Amino acid sequence: MSLNHLDPNPVGAPCVMVIFGASGDLTKRKLIPALCNLASDGLLSKQFAIVGFAANDYTTETFRKMLTDEIPKYSSSPIDQKLWNWFTERIYYVKGDFNDPHAYQLLKEQIEEADKRHNTLGNKFFYLAVAPRFFSPIVKRLGEVGLTKEEEGHWARVIVEKPFGHDLESAKQLNQDLKQVLTENQIYRIDHYLGKETVQNLMVFRFSNNIIEPLWNRNYVDHVQITAAETVGVEHRGGFYETAGALRDMVPNHLFQLLTMTAMEPPISFDADEVRNKQAEVLHAIQPFGPEEVLTCMVRGQYGEGTVDNQRVVGYRSEPDVARDSNTETFVALKLQIDNWRWAGVPFYLRTGKRLAQRETEVVIQFRRTPFVLFRNTSVRNLETNRLVVHIQPDEGISLSFGAKVPGSIMKLGLVNMDFDYATYFGTEHSTGYERLLRDCMVGDPTLFQRADMVEAGWSVIQPILDVWHALPPRDFPNYAAGSWGPHEATELLERDGREWHNAGNEGLGRRNRAADGAKTADRVGIA
Repeated sequence: MSLNHLDPNPVGAPCVMVIFGASGDLTKRKLIPALCNLASDGLLSKQFAIVGFAANDYTTETFRKMLTDEIPKYSSSPIDQKLWNWFTERIYYVKGDFNDPHAYQLLKEQIEEADKRHNTLGNKFFYLAVAPRFFSPIVKRLGEVGLTKEEEGHWARVIVEKPFGHDLESAKQLNQDLKQVLTENQIYRIDHYLGKETVQNLMVFRFSNNIIEPLWNRNYVDHVQITAAETVGVEHRGGFYETAGALRDMVPNHLFQLLTMTAMEPPISFDADEVRNKQAEVLHAIQPFGPEEVLTCMVRGQYGEGTVDNQRVVGYRSEPDVARDSNTETFVALKLQIDNWRWAGVPFYLRTGKRLAQRETEVVIQFRRTPFVLFRNTSVRNLETNRLVVHIQPDEGISLSFGAKVPGSIMKLGLVNMDFDYATYFGTEHSTGYERLLRDCMVGDPTLFQRADMVEAGWSVIQPILDVWHALPPRDFPNYAAGSWGPHEATELLERDGREWHNAGNEGLGRRNRAADGAKTADRVGIA
């Protein structure tokens, strides 16, 4: 389900799903397994069909066979054979070039045939799992053959994968290109991070708990950290990464989505535009970066060789399809301020990087320190502050740390963690992260998808950084070892403010070990 939890009909509407770039990894790794999960849960309409479109030399029969052979490798749970047989009967394939007008006519005929055979009521949506340079041409061709028209109650929608532009100007141009063919409510700009259960739970956690929301402001919060750390390198994406880098790849989409969910004001309802209005307000309230702020509040890095999971790995410049003198960043850290009543004076620290010490995506709310006066004449030398950590991946859950007296005859404080794990309390969900987003598109709920103004507002924040970095190339790359937590300048970014990064280590291991123990009680508490 989406944030609109009162949806009276959770089953996706009858429709044909067209996947552009259907022969790519995303289709077999994520999209088809997600659709199978929806079907298994009874959330996919029986009146449904898939049409794959790509340049590869498949037929419908060979495309079905390829998926039959590949899907078991990527499905999060065994697929019932009866369900798969039902599913494959609804899969079709059209071979064609993305720029060939004739291929779109063939596609239209195949959609119409599938519509009649499976009674999909004329509804359709197009998933653009292709390189960004094809977004505009594909939508233009779809419009030319009439596949984007919404008539007689039939709907047509387009899901666009990231990156949505590579700077502010290109994002505006892409929005303009799409809107020449589509209306805004037909465009679904997808960010799979928002398919994560915990990301959506941020709003529920904040706005449904009266012990939390009154503390969620500058009066009680010292600072906020948002981290998206990966242990993997660029792998087979070197060619793409050379044109993007960590800043473009992660910050205006993934990290800013987490930022807006964390910092937004309460919407008046879970209506899609009400939620997205509040998210857009956060982006517009970010203090703009001048050239001096870019130099002092931004850190970029590139990994060199090192050790990850006890394995020696090469540096970024030795990866396939990467220039040997590349200045592309694989790590970014930044400090920003949100200039509104709730967050004035509270710094937000964001970081993301590849080949880091641990895979972890999390939001950390660091609360202010309590007055020390009560403990002045005791042996307590340092008061730990309360910390709330929203864990997003690899394990989804929420941790709250607070001080408690260690048993004994002297005053000694220990830091206690109280954990909530989704897997422990609700069971493991067979999810790819795409189920909710695909179903939301089918039912017409755009809450978890970016709007045009949100995309442009995010790039407006990033553009001054791109400009300064273009003018001042880095001179010290590579500047962090694979398997570390990034360049030392990132540590200094917080140390200058008397703070430090929350590096998930023993705490994260403790959470996973306790979850593995199968503890079911709701008040699991352990000394960290």
